[in-house]
Amino acid sequence: MLKSVITGSGHYLPERVIDGTYFQDAVFYDDSGNKIEKSNEEIVKKFVEITEIEQRRYVTDDLMNSDIAAKAAKIAIEEAGIDPETIDYIIAASNFGEVSANGLANFMPSVSARIKNKLGIKNRKCVNYDMIFGCPGWVEGMILANDLIQAKRAKTILVVGTETLSRMVDPYDRDRLIFADGAGAVIVQAKENTEEGFITSNTICDNDAELDYLSNGCSLNPEVGNDRMFIRMKGRKIYEYALKNVPDAIKETIDQAGITIDDIDKILIHQANAKMDHAIINRLFKLYGKPYQEEIAPMTIQVFGNSSVATIPTMYDLIKKGEMQGHSFKKGGYVVMCSVGAGMNINCFIYKNE
Repeated sequence: MLKSVITGSGHYLPERVIDGTYFQDAVFYDDSGNKIEKSNEEIVKKFVEITEIEQRRYVTDDLMNSDIAAKAAKIAIEEAGIDPETIDYIIAASNFGEVSANGLANFMPSVSARIKNKLGIKNRKCVNYDMIFGCPGWVEGMILANDLIQAKRAKTILVVGTETLSRMVDPYDRDRLIFADGAGAVIVQAKENTEEGFITSNTICDNDAELDYLSNGCSLNPEVGNDRMFIRMKGRKIYEYALKNVPDAIKETIDQAGITIDDIDKILIHQANAKMDHAIINRLFKLYGKPYQEEIAPMTIQVFGNSSVATIPTMYDLIKKGEMQGHSFKKGGYVVMCSVGAGMNINCFIYKNE
């Protein structure tokens, strides 16, 4: 049986570590355009209590989104031991494409094309493909990669999640404390006669009333012009939506694979808010009548923040290489990788380790 197998992985975490003191001189406004009179120390403390994010990573001004993507991709390619010229597709997930240091988003040429260029790939049959799917973009990129391999349209695919969200946040919005930068990449290859690899997947798109839970908008500061768009988030709506829908979507995927929660080794869930993630996994376990075991769901958000599409591949690479204390993949274990984000979109796939 043909399987889609991860043969190499890599990640890039920016060198700049940003803690709460970075925001001590910021001026914050609420959604009504009124200046928030609380002290920044109090704002940061409350933010940490809600999300658990104490640190995040920001890229330096000299690096672009495709630069950090190429760095992660090179590590994955080297680990897979392949010639980059044999890559059939490059699937690159991001939210804003190539973002300049002054916060201008750019999709022409595409991020995937830029990555191919920076990897020095000359193969004209290597197709570049951008996946614009919100935070679930890398997971959806993996689902597409599996579909292409199962359709025998590809044998080797590079799937990258890369983000420079620090350049797209409103400096007057408290939500800026959530977002971070980073890149993660994997090489996926077609393999016969193996138990390892991609098992099954599930994607749900709710694009009705949920459409603008995450969107672009002008600054919260009414004195700032509206010529620039920033990330705008309806946190409470997202929280309620995720808790209502994500546990069922994960369970549906597990059931579809013909296994149970007891067979799951790890759940790598997109990290936007630690409180929300714990609540999602807790509800999932309740669906199976089981107590939540926190060690099943590793968390990186406390020190890396929300790097969107880069979160899951970065976490996968850290665990695989023994660089995440207290976590490792069990031989032959099943791993759930799932995400929720702008759209609103939810997706999930199950992967069996070697």
